[in-house]
Amino acid sequence: MKNAALIGLKETDCKKISEKLNILLANYSVFYQNTRGSHWNIKGEQFFTLHPKFEELYNSLVLKIDEIAERILTLGATPAHNYSHYLQVSTIKESKEVSDGNKSVEIILNAFKVVIDLQRELLDITEKAGDEGTNSQMSDYITEQEKEVWMYNSYLGK
Repeated sequence: MKNAALIGLKETDCKKISEKLNILLANYSVFYQNTRGSHWNIKGEQFFTLHPKFEELYNSLVLKIDEIAERILTLGATPAHNYSHYLQVSTIKESKEVSDGNKSVEIILNAFKVVIDLQRELLDITEKAGDEGTNSQMSDYITEQEKEVWMYNSYLGK
C-alpha cells in the first residue's frame, strides 16, 4: 500500500477498499463472460434486438473491469486476475442458459443488482475514508447502470 500516503489516504483504508474492489472485479469478470455467452448464443426472433445490445454491454463491462483493476493498483494493491479466484468469490455465478433472450436479460438484471449493491457498499466505505477517486468512480457506474436496469426491465415489459 505504498501509494496510500502519496494519494492522501490511510494504508488500512486502501487495503479495505482494494479487497472490496477485488470482489467487485470478480463479479464484473463473471458478468462480462456471461454477457459474451449470451451475445454469441442468442437465438430466435429477439436475435437482432439483443445481439447488438449484449455486445454494447460487454464492451462497457470490459472497460469497467480495466478501470477497477487500475484503481486497485492506484491504491497500492494487486488486482486478482484468475477466473478460478473469480468463481470462488463472485456472487454472480456462471450462466448456463444463454440462448433464450428473456432468460439472458433476467440474468443480466440479476448481475446488475449484485454489482450495484457492491458499488453502494463501496460508496459508504470510500466516503468514510475520504477516497474521492473510488467514490466518484462507483457513483458514475451506479448512475449509468440504474438507467440500464430500467431499459432491460422495460424490454421485459416490467
